[in-house]
Amino acid sequence: MTPKVALTIAGSDSGGGAGIQADLKTFAALGVYGTSAVTAVTAQHTAAVLRVVSLDPDTVLAQVHAVLDDLPPAAVKTGMLANPEIVKGVADLAARGRLPNLVVDPVLVSTSGHSLMDAGGVHAYRELLFPHALVVTPNLDEAALLAGTDVHELVTLEARAQVAEELRRLGPVTVVLKGGHLRDDTSADVVAGPEATLVLDSVRVETRNDHGTGCSLSAAVAAELALGVSPALAIERAKSYVHRAMSGAVRWQLGSGHGPIDHFGWGDGPAPPR
Repeated sequence: MTPKVALTIAGSDSGGGAGIQADLKTFAALGVYGTSAVTAVTAQHTAAVLRVVSLDPDTVLAQVHAVLDDLPPAAVKTGMLANPEIVKGVADLAARGRLPNLVVDPVLVSTSGHSLMDAGGVHAYRELLFPHALVVTPNLDEAALLAGTDVHELVTLEARAQVAEELRRLGPVTVVLKGGHLRDDTSADVVAGPEATLVLDSVRVETRNDHGTGCSLSAAVAAELALGVSPALAIERAKSYVHRAMSGAVRWQLGSGHGPIDHFGWGDGPAPPR
């Protein structure tokens, strides 16, 4: 059977753990044919982002159009969009109905603190792109920036639910406010949807190998949507997928910092063939 197609519009990660590389691995792991449009090239590894070079918006959009014209996706996700001009270009396509089942991961700052969005990006996300998103997946730091609040105010579930609902009023159908950065015993994500706000919880995986979890979650949501799953079930399955991928990589020793996760379930069985 011909596979469904998903498109990722995001930055490249030379370390392979996040960005376009993580998205394509996730698509493949979930049985979806992955296509891509690169927004920026980064020099990074597990410990730091060393350099970022953004592509010009015309080149980014040319890649997107090339995919849309020949390999129409059933779902689209955005990751690092690098600057407000790229956000605007993507938003224009979304407004014209060209980006179905749009999942927006509003990448603003790396885990190591390196800015991944030029000035004006927060406004562009809020005013231009969010109104056309089916699902938005900010982490705590991103949600605080987007809502104009202090991240330290988001320690309670009630506060996170309030911010998630505030972001949902900007237009996205569902907001998933990820709680993985909190050092609790569990990893609680707040999901504000059209019918209710609920908490998706799971036992925290104690590991340093968590690079690319946010990218992989949003890519998994997009993959499930491409397969025809409802947004609520797509989010639930995506969280389970990332939890399994983190668990599978617990004993991995790749890099000196935050290592990658086990996208393909290698930790569940024999080592991959050499």
